Amino acid sequence: MHRNTLTPDARTQYNSAVLPRAGIGFSGPRLLSKPIRTVLWWQLLATPALTQVYSVYAGEHDPQSAALGGAVSVGAGWTSGMVATRSRADSAGGVLVTALKAEGVKLGVIVILLWLVLAAYSDVVVPVFIGSFIATALIFSMALFVREHVPGNDERRS
Repeated sequence: MHRNTLTPDARTQYNSAVLPRAGIGFSGPRLLSKPIRTVLWWQLLATPALTQVYSVYAGEHDPQSAALGGAVSVGAGWTSGMVATRSRADSAGGVLVTALKAEGVKLGVIVILLWLVLAAYSDVVVPVFIGSFIATALIFSMALFVREHVPGNDERRS
């Protein structure tokens, strides 16, 4: 058998580009869309920034509380994005159902993670924790302003 061939008498090599056509490998959509990836990146940058601010100007448990608030928002946003990209909506109603399902999952994850942090970390500074969570959650709403690049639609505005 030749190296990089599927059968002993194959004349051509195979690679990962032909495997999806053969029904092998991952052929699904990209994991997260560009707007969701962008705002998650912004949240991941804002969380350590808030943590750093609170480590300089506040007490001992404030930086951990700020980091946990940002982590709750990032985790909920990532989960919501994964739910939204897994569906195959083919109509306006399907898109609406998918959006509502993703938001419902996001709210459920938020409630569970907020409860988990408040129950497990007895020294949490609640105003810092909630403030950091709200700040990073507001960043997630900026996904509406991030444009998805569409190939072939590169018109230049003058």
